[in-house]
Parts: sequence; C-alpha cells; structure tokens
Amino acid sequence: MSATETETVAIVVVTFNRADLLVGMLAGLEALERCPEAVIVLDNASTDHTAEVLGEARDRGTLALQVITSPENVGGAGGFHIGVRTAYEQGFDRIWLMDDDVVPAPDCLGILMATDEDCLTSVREDTSGRLVEKAATRFDLRNPFAIKPKTGMVETDFATRAAMPERVEVENVAFEGFLVRRAVIEEIGLPDPAYFIFYDDVDLALRARRTGRRIWAVRDAVLVRQLDFDQQHDLAGWKGYYMYRNLFVVHLRYGENVAVRLKPWLVALVVVLLSPLRGGRAEARNVLRAVRDARTMRDLSASASPEQLSRSADPGPA
Repeated sequence: MSATETETVAIVVVTFNRADLLVGMLAGLEALERCPEAVIVLDNASTDHTAEVLGEARDRGTLALQVITSPENVGGAGGFHIGVRTAYEQGFDRIWLMDDDVVPAPDCLGILMATDEDCLTSVREDTSGRLVEKAATRFDLRNPFAIKPKTGMVETDFATRAAMPERVEVENVAFEGFLVRRAVIEEIGLPDPAYFIFYDDVDLALRARRTGRRIWAVRDAVLVRQLDFDQQHDLAGWKGYYMYRNLFVVHLRYGENVAVRLKPWLVALVVVLLSPLRGGRAEARNVLRAVRDARTMRDLSASASPEQLSRSADPGPA
C-alpha cells in the first residue's frame, strides 16, 4: 500500500451567512468517493439559518462533522486559521481548505489524495463548465513596474480544461480546494488571521514556495464555483480597503527588492491622483488607510508562526 493510500485528510470549511450555498457544498462533500476522516466547519458567527443546516448535516451522519462556532466574525483568514490549527492539532496528514460556495466533483478528493505532492489545488469551473481557475501561473514580486503581481493565470494561459496538461505549476492559490500536507504547516505556520479577508491564501502559498516546495493545480480535480467573481469592482467599498491593504502587505513582506517593497506608496499616490476621475474620495480614503495600516503588518502574526504552532500542538494520530 502506498503512502498516499494510508494518509488521513480533514476538510476545513469556513462559512458566513450563506446557508443556502452551504447546503449544496455539504451535499458535495457527502457525495465524495473518497470520504474524509473529518469535516471541520468554522461558522463565522452567522445570523442566518446556518446552524440549522449544520444540525441537519450532523443528524444525517454521513460526514464526520465538527462544528466550531466563532463568537464573532473573524473573517475568512481568521476562520481558516482556526480550522487549520484544529486539523493540525488533531494530527491529520493532509488538510483540504474549502469555501462555502464551491462543490467538488465526486472524484475530486480521491484524485488529489492519490497525487504524491505536498501542495496541490483543484481546478475551478463555473456552473456552466467554463474554466475559471485564477491561480497565478506567474506572480511577480520582482518587477516594480508590474502593476499587479499576478501576470498569468490558469484560465488565461489555457482557456479550457481540455487544453491543460495533467498538472500545472502555480505560484499562488485560493482557499477553495487547496490541499496541503501537515509537514508544510509544521514548517511554515498557519494562515495569518491578521488579513481578515483576501490574500491570506497568497501569503501561505508564498511561504510554502519559499521552502522550495512547488504547488500543482491538478487538471482532473474538478471544483465547481457557485458564484461569479465580482470583488474587483468594490475598491471604493469596505472590501476595497482589505484588497489594497493586504496586497500592500504581500509586497512589504515578500517583495524581492527595495523597489517592489516601495510600490505600495506609488500605487497609493496614483490612486489618490486619479480619484477625481475614477474611484472618488471613498477609494482614495481606502488606499491611504491601507498603505498606513500595511506598515504595521510587515511581519507574520505571532499566532500564525510555526513556533507558536509547535508550542500549542499535541500531534498524534487522527
């Protein structure tokens, strides 16, 4: 029996006020051909009928379901921090990170688990079957003139799933189908809860790649996304603050030269200068606040560090 056949896996799901989507997501987990040893759901203080949905899933008994209800909304980053820490402390060999608006194909987990690599991700499509995998094939933190570090994506490089090779190396991931081995978490630490939302997944991927590990998108591991991507249009709203701040944090932490690490100030200046023409005062306020606050997040949060994890964990068989 191969090592991959004996490995255990826990699925970590973070949810917030999307009970109707969670129904489909849990049904997808129940239909998996390779059953996970645990499904850990972090409920981010939902106020809808999420508790009822989780209660019904627990009553069905199909999944080895564990529910953690946060007393407050700690964001996706905080939720994945708690969920991954819980899975790590329970001793699982692999941890599969999942959002509440995706549905895996029945063979998705089995395909990933049969692949002997430390860092893997499934490949997303929309409900019509169109390839929408936005994991970066090129994430440039070396060139200060790259306005956005993501200069290539799976969906733009290949257009269709059929055009992809069996595996594609990617340089960042989304926490929608990312499968990581326990040894990686032990070495690099947990998702950083300070991000709240956005870029916590990028941060973890960059840390993994800094250890020399490669991240592979597995073509035949299908994950269906139930919602469209629309966050890029919200730069003047409350999400825009986190998008700017956390992008700046990534540059400050992982920029490969001084010019790249100075880029957040240049971006902020350009946004403010252009605000009368696009974005307006709201976006200008967001970017100024973001560049200020990003400076306080130059270092990985202590709670996410591998040192903290080694002090708190009690490894053992799942």
